[in-house]
Amino acid sequence: MTLKHILRRAATRLTAAVGLTATLALASCNSSQKVIYVEDIQPNQLIALQEDKPIRLKPGDKLSIVVHSRDKDIVSMFNLATGDSNGSDHSNYTVDGEGKIDIPVLGPINVEGLTRTEVSNLIKYKLLANKLVRDPTVSVDYADMGYFVLGEVNSPGRKPITRDQINLLEAIAESGDLTINGLRENVLVLRTVNGQQIPYHVDLTRVESLYGSPAYYLQQGDFIYVLPNQKKRNENDWNANQTHSPTFWFSMFTMITTVVLIFVK
Repeated sequence: MTLKHILRRAATRLTAAVGLTATLALASCNSSQKVIYVEDIQPNQLIALQEDKPIRLKPGDKLSIVVHSRDKDIVSMFNLATGDSNGSDHSNYTVDGEGKIDIPVLGPINVEGLTRTEVSNLIKYKLLANKLVRDPTVSVDYADMGYFVLGEVNSPGRKPITRDQINLLEAIAESGDLTINGLRENVLVLRTVNGQQIPYHVDLTRVESLYGSPAYYLQQGDFIYVLPNQKKRNENDWNANQTHSPTFWFSMFTMITTVVLIFVK
């Protein structure tokens, strides 16, 4: 066997080896992309939902409160001065460090730990007990309260809380869903409780992990962080370790094949 034949055979084997390596690298990247939510759910499976957990107020929260009555002059004392785009008056209150809001005439009221409905009932009771309004109706809404979504989602940022019982799937939908590079098996939710931050890890591909998590229903100030999957991390590590990239292997394949063929000729 001549040297030319030996070199040609070596070139053929080298080309096949590099091509196989590139193919395996691509297959590895593609197989790591899990994009299906609750993929272990069974047909006709009944999912036990958690007990409803309405948002309970804590210091720093802001409320919009409106007192309604047939006597417009009397309720104007309580609806102080913030006019919205529809021309209706309401008052915004911030829960202070002691868990109280200060309402004109009624004075400080402790609302920490209460729901919106409970705050509404409490104010209504005080108006009636003090004989200030005969037929009060009290509306309480959230003002400038929200949660945050970061990482591999299509629309990250701060999202407003306008109602109770916003769950994790709804929050992800509000953020335009995860990107193709979002790690669905380990979504991190950070929640502040009594001055401490508690991490919750949620696997969106598993029914039990998602619906059984304490972070399924969101609270004000929650941070949702969607980590990048391995493919995205490899792309970000391009400068540090280029061999993780399929593009690298294709480039090597082309270069080596070209050099060997030129040498053989």
